[in-house]
Amino acid sequence: MKLPEPAPDWRNVLSRNPGKLPSLLISREARECVEKVNLDYLHWEKAKYLNVPASISPEELWCLVKLSRMPNIKSIPLLDTQRRSFGYWLPDPVLKELHFIDQNAGGSILVDNPELSSEARERYLISSLMEEAIASSQIEGAAIPRKVAKEMLREGRPPKNKAEKMILNNYHTIRKIKSFLGQPLSMEILHALHRSLTEGTLDDPSAAGRFRTGKDSILVVDESDGQTLHVPPLARNLPQRMEKFLAFANDKGTEPFMHPVVRAILLHFWLAYEHPYVDGNGRTARAVFYWYMLTHNYWLFEYLSVSRIILKSVRQYGRAYLYAEHEDRDATYFLVYHLKAIHLALEELHHYLARKQKEMQKATTLLRKIPDLNYRQLALLQHALKHPDAAYTIESHKNSHNIVRATARADLFALVERGYLTRGKQGRRYYFRAVSDIAEKLN
Repeated sequence: MKLPEPAPDWRNVLSRNPGKLPSLLISREARECVEKVNLDYLHWEKAKYLNVPASISPEELWCLVKLSRMPNIKSIPLLDTQRRSFGYWLPDPVLKELHFIDQNAGGSILVDNPELSSEARERYLISSLMEEAIASSQIEGAAIPRKVAKEMLREGRPPKNKAEKMILNNYHTIRKIKSFLGQPLSMEILHALHRSLTEGTLDDPSAAGRFRTGKDSILVVDESDGQTLHVPPLARNLPQRMEKFLAFANDKGTEPFMHPVVRAILLHFWLAYEHPYVDGNGRTARAVFYWYMLTHNYWLFEYLSVSRIILKSVRQYGRAYLYAEHEDRDATYFLVYHLKAIHLALEELHHYLARKQKEMQKATTLLRKIPDLNYRQLALLQHALKHPDAAYTIESHKNSHNIVRATARADLFALVERGYLTRGKQGRRYYFRAVSDIAEKLN
């Protein structure tokens, strides 16, 4: 990843032809071009390629874009290393996304869905937590196939390497976040999250749960050519800077109102900018984001894997950071990117619900045929129909449904007795697989 191309200085553009500005400001064509740029909040790197009238140069368009943005920028307490404020703007497309999230992330989508049982919600919650843990770790370099990682979490087996340990730590941390709800974010909680995320994965184990020091040389670089992308603030300034971060996270209404989703995203950006730890800053930033969203009653975020969306567009994720830092400290770039990721995660949930409704209808039909099976057993059999070679264990069934071991064992042994599963053993562990004619037996 490269540093963004520097945008033209709008002041220089304006000074070269000051007489042209009044005509551009009243031009309908120019106004429409500016609206196009702000619709997706484009950076100069992309804005310069827009089709514009011949009478407007790309540089002049950028001048107009900056003049439209600057009066709307609101400062936040985050300062760069030269003590200049970061800020953000809420253009109409951002307000539209915030409205969409408010409508869809409060939880009614699940409560009001009669097709989705409490057991189905619990199963989806566990799956979503696993997806978030895997994706958040993969963003930070955990090189492991998703299927292998999910099997590890479901089966409860110990991690075999650093990548698996990162994912297991992430999974445990995400589940732990709820224990901090209702408490102000503190240094102790922040360090506890970081320690939980990085335990057993750092070259220096003592770096878990503490801020970096002057002895820790931390730079964000492009791995392809070593170009420096980000120089974090000096370690000696971190205690004071992180106090400001905590004050921002624990706003009690003394500042002008800021939409909770906006504040959560800015906290994500802020912590990553500070880079207060030797490693694990991205994972910690995303954990703080989830903590804030759940603290402010966006409880559907328990069921969303925003990191899975970010992983699919990790380059744009990185560019959003760089644009915000290098284009006049305008965090709107990161805000716009993150809101789109949330939107896509919510759409994934909608698609899941539509699919689940169809599956529940099939399950209802099955229940009429074999009424003495519970929902967990039906869910396993439906999975086995789609994945006839899949293997199941007591531990994986337990983790998938968040039930005790005895209940998981009873479920699986009952399916063996009914002739739907076979049972084998490796060492001390039982493995269960669907019988070869499972489809015929169920039909």
